[in-house]
Amino acid sequence: MSEINQAVRNTVILIPSLEPDERLPAYIRELEASGFGRIVVVDDGSGETYRPVFREVSDIPRTTVLRHDINRGKGVALKTGYRFIMELDDSFTTVITADSDGQHTVRDCVRLALKMAEDHSALYLGSRDFNLPDIPPKSRSGNRITSIVFRLLYGKWLPDTQTGLRAFSREKLAFMEAVEGERYEYEMKVLIACSRAGIPMIPVTIETIYENGNEGTHFHPIRDSWRIYKVILGSFFRFMSTSLICFGIDQLLAFALREWILPAWGLAAGNLWNINISGWGARAVSSVINFSLNKKMVFRQKGNTGKAMGKYALLCVGIICVSNMGVWLMGKAGMAGWLAKMIMDTLLYFVSYRVQQSWVFREEA
Repeated sequence: MSEINQAVRNTVILIPSLEPDERLPAYIRELEASGFGRIVVVDDGSGETYRPVFREVSDIPRTTVLRHDINRGKGVALKTGYRFIMELDDSFTTVITADSDGQHTVRDCVRLALKMAEDHSALYLGSRDFNLPDIPPKSRSGNRITSIVFRLLYGKWLPDTQTGLRAFSREKLAFMEAVEGERYEYEMKVLIACSRAGIPMIPVTIETIYENGNEGTHFHPIRDSWRIYKVILGSFFRFMSTSLICFGIDQLLAFALREWILPAWGLAAGNLWNINISGWGARAVSSVINFSLNKKMVFRQKGNTGKAMGKYALLCVGIICVSNMGVWLMGKAGMAGWLAKMIMDTLLYFVSYRVQQSWVFREEA
């Protein structure tokens, strides 16, 4: 029991809140009674009408209320809380974020605190069970689709990508605060940033609560879903754009070398040297441009360029070798060369994206 108490005492609960009802003070009292070391609530511009609720909250022991004069979004509210927690003494080793709408039980907060006591390297995600019969259909289908897309693009299956119940170590506060985003899309950007930085993300099953059909949520299904999917798909669409640009550069440069420049130097079109020099020369130039665009525009890496370029070169060579081997094997099996080439290049295109985001342009936490 003492280990449980210690884990809870070392934990700060951070709750961003917008226009809460009477459930918030009751929730904070239960958290305080469970022994959590500090509770930080951020009033994200709720207005004068809700001041009595926050005054009641601020009177609860070990509880601090921070305030935004206007609504600035959940992402900004979380970052306001992070900066405050950074100034607390070092005895607080764990941070748990929770929502103020009654979806996250105190029991689940304690469960995550104990998980953090076992391993401080991971981000623990409180995951709801969307297979239960009383889950609103829009929540079930929306989360399932998002989980599938996240798995395809970022290589990690997360059954609840939109959970607000998350636990991580104090050492990751600066990393979390540096992630871009102001509103609901911020939490998705955190998952992507953790994926790219190699931070383990571990789902922990929690109670699934939807009171009054989840009417207390401030999540706008169209506006906020659009923001979230822009985040999930944004880097992949930018990756497609840079690929198309560099494909055009590769084709134009290869044509110019093959038909104009090299023949002017005595290497006629169709000559083996002409074919090799034009093909590899164009690919070298387009690859350098593609590397630069992906680093700056797609993955926005700020790390060592030389190290990333070496990885990128290895990836390019590997993809060419695998593609050629696949085309050869499919040809041996009787498949037309053009079809084999199309299949291999399509598959390897997605592989290239995944490898670039998780290895070539990986950011360190």
